[in-house]
Amino acid sequence: MPRTMTPEEIRAFLSHGTRTAKLATSAPGGQPHVMPVWFVLDGEELVFTTWGDSVKGQNLRRDPRAAVVVDEEVAPYAFVHIRGQVTLSEDLEELLRFATAIGGRYMGANRAEEFGRRNAVPGELLVRLRPQRVIATADLAG
Repeated sequence: MPRTMTPEEIRAFLSHGTRTAKLATSAPGGQPHVMPVWFVLDGEELVFTTWGDSVKGQNLRRDPRAAVVVDEEVAPYAFVHIRGQVTLSEDLEELLRFATAIGGRYMGANRAEEFGRRNAVPGELLVRLRPQRVIATADLAG
């Protein structure tokens, strides 16, 4: 039977393994734009990086509203949907810290610094999504 996740379950689910977030932004004409992103959590915020001139970056500079879905693609299936507003930073020290953490999560500790240095460069954005609405359901097929 499907059930709502607790805040602790949501944090554990979002932090588990190498699940990606599917980020939805709004293009200039209102069309949806969805792309996967690697992320880490910082308190309540979901944090990721993107190139400032990418479609994601341009969309978020123009309209800070965003949504993500992180899902478990095997039975019994689960998902977390987060909607909110982002803040953007180009602070290189903060970028290095989070790009390194993200690199470690997705590429392993032995490559964390390599990915951190690669992504903590001028032109890259650090994006923080602050949740305003969270929907989290587990055991969808249970």
